[in-house]
Amino acid sequence: MTVALEVIARESAGGAGRPPLLFVHGAGHGAWAWDEHFLDYFAGHGFDCSALSLRGHGASGGRERLRWASIADYASDVARIASGLPREPVVIGHSMGSRVLLTYLEEHSAPAAVLLAPPTRAGLLRPSARMLVDHPWRSLQVILSGRAGRLIGAPELARKFFFSPELAEERVREYASRQGSESFRALLELVCTRPDRARIRGVPLLVLGAGLDYFVRPSAIRRVAEAYGAESKILPGLGHGMMLDAAWREVADAILEWLERTLEPESP
Repeated sequence: MTVALEVIARESAGGAGRPPLLFVHGAGHGAWAWDEHFLDYFAGHGFDCSALSLRGHGASGGRERLRWASIADYASDVARIASGLPREPVVIGHSMGSRVLLTYLEEHSAPAAVLLAPPTRAGLLRPSARMLVDHPWRSLQVILSGRAGRLIGAPELARKFFFSPELAEERVREYASRQGSESFRALLELVCTRPDRARIRGVPLLVLGAGLDYFVRPSAIRRVAEAYGAESKILPGLGHGMMLDAAWREVADAILEWLERTLEPESP
């Protein structure tokens, strides 16, 4: 069943003929995570920007069926929005959204793609085990309910899992309060399945990691980049939620610099 999808869009300031950017959020988030800083930043640098909320997230429909939504379902949401844009978009995903984009790229092309803190099957097992030891009751609630917010809703846990010590406390509390549910099936697929690398060809890739990331360590970022023949960069001093962290501009600057080097100029 087709559901209505929330899209937050921002038109570029310069009209430089660049391809549009399409942002895909991670687990328990929504388009709001990109609207906080990134949409205005990239629109100000000549990119039309769109951020969608995957089904069951943000203001999108499908919340009643979220528990069993698959990564492939999410990739079809991306394809729907991408097909409605004037040009094929550059796709940018965070965490689970990076995994969604890799599935999308198995069937679709893109001028370029950026993966922020992409999860790996092996890389998720260690932090998952650590969370079970450190916070067994909350972790069990997440497993049974699919509500990521039950694990990170407390501000002190949100900072530990997502943000650097530099992020203001009021921001930590705000972002923690906006965490929502996530599909049990999708979370399971992050651990039990992997993308078909042979079907993802010819798309320039940038893989970004955060030095303080609780979930995806720099070594895992480098392995992902190597597997896809991608460029990688580790940004020290940021947590997993790097697009919302205090030094978010370092992330945006790194993406912009790479896009300017990578994208072919539009033919006259």
